[in-house]
Amino acid sequence: MRPVYLVLGAVLLIAAIIDILWTTLWVDGGSGPLSTRLTSWVWRGLRRFESGQSQLLGLAGPIILTLTLVMWVGFIWAGWTFLFAGGENALIAARSDVPLTWTGRIYFVAYTMFTMGNGDFYPPAGIWQIAASLTTASGMLFVTMGVSYVLSVLGAVAEKRSFASSVSGLGTRSEEIVESSWNGEDFEGFDLPLNSLTSQLDLLANQHKAYPILHYYHSEQSQEASAMAVAVFDEALTLFQFGVTDDTRPYSVLLKNARSANDNYLETLDKAFIDPADDVPPPPDLDRLGDKGIPTVSDEEFADALDDLTERRRKLLGVVKADAWHWPPIDQ
Repeated sequence: MRPVYLVLGAVLLIAAIIDILWTTLWVDGGSGPLSTRLTSWVWRGLRRFESGQSQLLGLAGPIILTLTLVMWVGFIWAGWTFLFAGGENALIAARSDVPLTWTGRIYFVAYTMFTMGNGDFYPPAGIWQIAASLTTASGMLFVTMGVSYVLSVLGAVAEKRSFASSVSGLGTRSEEIVESSWNGEDFEGFDLPLNSLTSQLDLLANQHKAYPILHYYHSEQSQEASAMAVAVFDEALTLFQFGVTDDTRPYSVLLKNARSANDNYLETLDKAFIDPADDVPPPPDLDRLGDKGIPTVSDEEFADALDDLTERRRKLLGVVKADAWHWPPIDQ
């Protein structure tokens, strides 16, 4: 027996299995410990070399997702290889002229994990036959879970960009969304779009909780950048809730529901290690709304409301900066 190899193999297997189950099945747990560190290292490395080129950051999501899957498969593969290396006579050569080497052990684990049929080695009767069966089971189960996770993330990426496009379609900055929603008397026509955006953002927030890697899927087009869209949408809600007069603003229930969706999204930042910005973003231009004939509150009243939202707005700016974008407007 080689206890060092046995322990090393067991540690690699346990680490991989915990990380896979944590990442794919625990919705509120975010990414596993290994996946989280891998994601952070890759993103920081790309940010260090991107030099303002969003094309490089656009590869961050695919690279992280690919490396995560490769890491899971590699850890399971290496774990079983070390386990079989740790046992005396754990593998037997089918032909006497075939030597048992590290290459042979790696080959055995590979064709056992990926069910390619019998090779030049086989386990003797007993515990090592059970180990070989578990090798096949782990390959089928965890590789399938990894592929399913990849497909789920890609679907969430599409929905994330769909939300950003919906927001930018209404306006490239918060003031523009308010202006386009004004019908000359009130904002009654904005109820349906507001409800739709709220539903999309609520779904997006839950997806970010399940798949924190979504924060690292950077879009090369600002109109498809959800980080900027969330900031624009939240700032528009601030104008609706605190910038315009009581008798003209949309239904308070819809505004409260929309704020709740934004709150859910901001709660996902801790799992993605995104911190609030050190400074506060510039305030929305209330005078621009007044110039369009929209009744607004006084500058002092609006400033007091923004003071109460300082921490929230710093979080929004932190999201934007973490995604390597600027504070809206979107089309800059």
